[in-house]
Amino acid sequence: MPQPHIELKQRRDIGDTITTFFDFFKVHLKPYTNIFIRYNGIFILGFLGVSYLMVTGFAGSMRTTEFNTFTEDSANDFYIGIGFFGFAILYIITAIMNYSLAASYIANYQKNPEKLIDKKPVWDLVWKHLGKIILFIILMVLLVIPMAIISLIVGFIPVVGFFAQIFVRLGYTAWMGISFMSIFDEGREVTDALGEGWRLLTKFFWKSILVNFVIGFLMFVLMMVLLMIPGFLIGIYAYFSLESGVDLAESPIATVIWTISLCLLLVLYTFIQSVTQMGNGVLYYSLHEETYNLQARQRIDQIGVRE
Repeated sequence: MPQPHIELKQRRDIGDTITTFFDFFKVHLKPYTNIFIRYNGIFILGFLGVSYLMVTGFAGSMRTTEFNTFTEDSANDFYIGIGFFGFAILYIITAIMNYSLAASYIANYQKNPEKLIDKKPVWDLVWKHLGKIILFIILMVLLVIPMAIISLIVGFIPVVGFFAQIFVRLGYTAWMGISFMSIFDEGREVTDALGEGWRLLTKFFWKSILVNFVIGFLMFVLMMVLLMIPGFLIGIYAYFSLESGVDLAESPIATVIWTISLCLLLVLYTFIQSVTQMGNGVLYYSLHEETYNLQARQRIDQIGVRE
């Protein structure tokens, strides 16, 4: 059965852009999730490992200090430290890869909207732009410094400064997301892509800000809703365990449950962050069409040929 066609290159207002993103997300949730799991399998195991280290370390720290020795305390701190360090490394790697997968997925869809998106062309496009991706990430990290300075300065302004900080961060997020898409869609060089992203951002500033804010907020709410079921079950288990006198810090079952739950949280967070980049993809095509009218011109040319 062919998938519903969603035209991305089209002039849209803020509400229509957000609606189009969620329509796209709903249609492509299953195929993109399959691609996500396919390329994140080893990293999911890595998240499971660092979750175990952090849970083990925290559980050790929660034990009564009456029988603990300095060696045991050091071991717990070591587990927590290694767990956080491992998570930081895994998060950086998966964030870069999954942002790239999301951008590549939506770019492949735009080029071949009538076909189901397969994992191979998605990965091939990422591999093709790997050098640009690495350079883009380096520049993105460097650009965080002036963004942080500006955010710090405006933060001193009473009341207004709080909202100004939010606008600065949302503007930075939109700029990076739109610029990243131009690499995958048009094959631009990194500096040219950043320039294009900046032009689109400044021309449609409020649209870019509000779309990122609403999509980011709704995706956060979605993540919280998805975590409610396992959180509810964990709460029930913890309640009855305490009622029956089970020491959660010593219970192997509790360790397994906390480990799986933390791993689920980390994996779900990276997935939501990846999907959010699709929102910037929908925004990019809308802003691009509103600026250059390429799709509209193509339709006019096709009408002329038919006549």
